[in-house]
Amino acid sequence: MWTDSNREPVLRKVAEQFKKDTGVTVKLAVKDFAKIPDDFITQVPTGKGPDAAITAHDATGRMVHNGVVAPLELGDTSAYQDVAIQAFTVEGKIYGVPYATENIALVRNTKLVKEAPKTFDEMIEMGKKSGAKHPFLVGLDPKQSDPYHLYPFQASFDAPVFELKDNGFNSSKVAMGGANGEKFAAWMAAQGKAKNLNLNISQDISKDLFSKGEAAFILTGPWSLDAFKKAGISYEISEIPSAGGQPATPFVGVQGFWMSAKTKNPIATQKFLVEYLGNENVQTELFKVGNRAPANKKAFETAKSDKDVAAFGAVGEKSVPMPNIPAMGSVWADWGVAEAQIISGKASNPKATWDKAVQSINDKIKKG
Repeated sequence: MWTDSNREPVLRKVAEQFKKDTGVTVKLAVKDFAKIPDDFITQVPTGKGPDAAITAHDATGRMVHNGVVAPLELGDTSAYQDVAIQAFTVEGKIYGVPYATENIALVRNTKLVKEAPKTFDEMIEMGKKSGAKHPFLVGLDPKQSDPYHLYPFQASFDAPVFELKDNGFNSSKVAMGGANGEKFAAWMAAQGKAKNLNLNISQDISKDLFSKGEAAFILTGPWSLDAFKKAGISYEISEIPSAGGQPATPFVGVQGFWMSAKTKNPIATQKFLVEYLGNENVQTELFKVGNRAPANKKAFETAKSDKDVAAFGAVGEKSVPMPNIPAMGSVWADWGVAEAQIISGKASNPKATWDKAVQSINDKIKKG
């Protein structure tokens, strides 16, 4: 089984217990987490790949498309957060045992603003009244913007990238176009003009400014909290305020474990993944080495004693998984460039720029 160095100590103990219980040895190989999907897709067909691997869910559709992962029988799926099950579901089948979730949320400097806002406009007004130099910050790239971080606002205009159905995402047509997408484009243009969205403020700069107490609100993930704590910032985490009237749901990233389609011992592999790595105690131990909200509901209840995990997890429970279908690879470039052109004001007609990007994405998906 492939794992990363961070989770290896926990998995090694579980493997030792598995051998005592079943007599089956699980050998662990430490890999670079980011390289696991590409290596898995090239090595499994040769017979040199692992029986299982730790992973992030969003590459699952690509693995299914290439026939290198096998579906799993999780038994009682209600033991896991719904969004975690959705994340590993492709065409109605579940291809992974989820173990942790991760998402962005709104972080508020409580010395500057006492209450959480309900809408984007209310947030900006509260931020201005606080006297902060920056009412609101979200890190963006000058050329590619950041569709991941801006997605909650887009979702609040009911303009999702793809439709999410019971059997997974529908990749046949991009859903972010049409009248709702155009409203989001117009909103981005207005926020860019007002400097509420600023392409000159990157992720690092936004984190640094918030750490200095110069911003009332920031949109970010749990990976920024250490910097805020180190700087002595008093903060609270809350839902992302709606800009378009619908809930502002961020993408959720889910981590878990795949089983190879070429494993020579599928019964033992499934047993190890589902019964051992999926259980409450192991997911609690994995939480301790990563601070990501457990996918197992009982383990999540334990982890909620950490108020930051509880707050990010509460936002994640109501969110949607990052699309796990191969078509997602055709989306990011046009999406980000269009956002940057609109926010910067370089797009003279934001609606036309958005429609052109959506058409380009659709064309790329049709070409495969």
